[in-house]
Amino acid sequence: MKYTFKIDKMDCPCEERLIRMKLEGQSGIEHLDFDLQHRTLEVYGDCGRDDLVNQLEALSLGSHLVGEEETEVKIAQVCDDSRQRRALWWVLGINFAFFVIEMASGLISRSMGLVADGLDMLADALVYGMSLMVVGAVAAKKIRVAKCSGYFQIALAVFGLMEVVKRFIEHESIPNDTVMIVVSILALIANAISLVILQRTKSKEAHIQASIIFSSNDVVINLGVIVAGMLVKWLDTQIPDLVVGTIIFAIVITGAARILSLAKK
Repeated sequence: MKYTFKIDKMDCPCEERLIRMKLEGQSGIEHLDFDLQHRTLEVYGDCGRDDLVNQLEALSLGSHLVGEEETEVKIAQVCDDSRQRRALWWVLGINFAFFVIEMASGLISRSMGLVADGLDMLADALVYGMSLMVVGAVAAKKIRVAKCSGYFQIALAVFGLMEVVKRFIEHESIPNDTVMIVVSILALIANAISLVILQRTKSKEAHIQASIIFSSNDVVINLGVIVAGMLVKWLDTQIPDLVVGTIIFAIVITGAARILSLAKK
């Protein structure tokens, strides 16, 4: 069977990931096909219609069943899922590796921009890992993982913002602009590679498209840190580094808060 749902409030990757955590691994569900642009979800499998409707309604995302028909999941879809999984593992590895690199470089060079960018890489890695590692687990476990991820991201970001305030008040030493620029260029290259890996899946599914958006946003953030490093060198002040660090920390907190809000529903 194929059940088609219209989900009025599914307007960003957070809702798509929450629905995946709720439904993936459920008995009888074989494949989920999301379309964020048109806010629709197609559920393939031999699962109870009423139970499926109730699970989606519990998320309070304005879901309603708009169609159902007899069909089967094609083998090609299963192969596509395997290809997507491999791509996400590669991107997860890249993001986590550069979390370590940027965090260490930021602490050594005293750059909050690099520390914040490293945290953003970790946030992305947690989202990818959350999607991959709990596949097949019960819904309650998936929700717990999402909550832990959100709380962890917020805690690190709040700590980072406190450090930004401390450095601004105490007028600490100017960060090493050369390290900022070089490491951010390397991170930019890493995110470009991630984009290529994801785009090669040629998948139109929402979670892959969302991952492409995440990596594209990371490229913009990398450019911001590079510009901040140049301004630090030009103006001989730590202010540009603190400003870009604050912006990135705020982005991480906003994303984590959205995940927590949805996971509580």
